Amino acid sequence: MCGRYAASRRPEDLAGIFEIEKWEPEETLEPDFNVAPTKEVYAVLDRALKDEQEPRPVRQLRKLKWGLVPSWSKTPEGGARMINARAETVHEKPSYRRAFTSRRCILPADGYYEWVTGKQERDLEVEGRKKRPRKQPYFVTPADGSVFAMAGLYEFWRDRTLPDDHSQAWWVTCSVITTEAETGPLAVSPADGPHALAEIHPRMPLMLTPDRWDAWLDPARTDVDELRELLAPPPGGLMRAYPVATAVSNVRNNGPELLKELEGPEEGTLF
Repeated sequence: MCGRYAASRRPEDLAGIFEIEKWEPEETLEPDFNVAPTKEVYAVLDRALKDEQEPRPVRQLRKLKWGLVPSWSKTPEGGARMINARAETVHEKPSYRRAFTSRRCILPADGYYEWVTGKQERDLEVEGRKKRPRKQPYFVTPADGSVFAMAGLYEFWRDRTLPDDHSQAWWVTCSVITTEAETGPLAVSPADGPHALAEIHPRMPLMLTPDRWDAWLDPARTDVDELRELLAPPPGGLMRAYPVATAVSNVRNNGPELLKELEGPEEGTLF
């Protein structure tokens, strides 16, 4: 699952990493250390420009809204629930299958947050004495400090209640593709904490390694079987995970301090 992530890289940095040809300065987003559903996020995509005499795919950095709204949807209200698409079924689900064959993107991040229920609370749940759990957040990020390139889909939705020239007539939304979490050891893991991503959560965002970026973004690739091969999990042992303050649990909190590594889980949230 991916329900919250951090994205602090500047457009000029992303332009160099992903070989961006076009991005609009007016679409610049501030660094966001607590990205939540329905927020605007950066997406890397290949798409032809309208004004080109000979249309060709152009690598662009675009500002999209996180929470996919299918083109056929009557209202955008379900977008907040469609933040994740499962890699195993994305090719066949009505909400995602059209985007999967023609509108794929990369959502660049520093990493993502996931919450683990404290061991004491889990034990109480097993004993049937469940109480309000206090969960310890972990930040998962590439161990080498590289960009976390999440596989994503994007879609266009037309608000028929507005005229064509209205600035909000078209919505462009996106979803993160998730896969089964790695069961192998993390590249770096806390001494008192999880040693595999699967110990944190059974799902994880699908990270695309650089050798897959061009193929994933290429809109000319439409064969479902070939595209599904790109959904294979990345090599194991690339990630690290560490505990961060529970302040990240409140979406109103935002700042680089949210990424500060704690020496161990906060009191009451022991792994």
